[in-house]
Amino acid sequence: MTLKTLLLTSLTATTLALPATAQTANDATSWTAPRKGDWLVTGRVTDVFSGADDAIRTAAGADTGLVVDVGDSVMPTLGFTYFLTDHWAVEGILGTTRHEIRATGGSADVAVHETWVLPPVVTLQYRPLTGGRISPYVGAGVNAMLFYAGDDRNGFKVDLEDGLGYAAQVGADIGLTGRWSLNVDVKKVWFSTDARINDGALNSSVDLDPWVASMGVSRRF
Repeated sequence: MTLKTLLLTSLTATTLALPATAQTANDATSWTAPRKGDWLVTGRVTDVFSGADDAIRTAAGADTGLVVDVGDSVMPTLGFTYFLTDHWAVEGILGTTRHEIRATGGSADVAVHETWVLPPVVTLQYRPLTGGRISPYVGAGVNAMLFYAGDDRNGFKVDLEDGLGYAAQVGADIGLTGRWSLNVDVKKVWFSTDARINDGALNSSVDLDPWVASMGVSRRF
């Protein structure tokens, strides 16, 4: 699933959902934008994908002609958003994804490692609107990349360095009914890791910098 596919799917779902939200203002089940003190709990389907293509070099720094290719992963995630004020909120997302790492270049295309990643992201959001059926937002924050349960492939040994990075996001909650809303969210994460292959015989400084594109359903508490 690509970012384009996910966003088109989100747009279609949003278009289909909007007629169902056309309720009168005095309808007891009418959706209202979240306000100070509210929580949003969001279940999403999330696609995490990286365009990394960084060079693999020998211990002496020579270019091998190979680059790192990181596969994408589609997994469920959870988001928890607390509204500090009517316009400012803090969101944390929890989830884990599994990625295949390959060495490619010329006629070579070989899997060298698979790893699970725990990439928690915490952002501070600004939401300009407090009325209507759509609550758009922008946000910025920090993330961590924690690699675990790695599985080396085809005789290679790969070590990946954990670390911290930065994140930006844009998204919206589109009111459905009552406490429920449709959520569309895109994050850009900036994160680099050092990959040591075969105990340092080969190395790569990998700019993962993944996109994190999601859609799901939120409930306000």
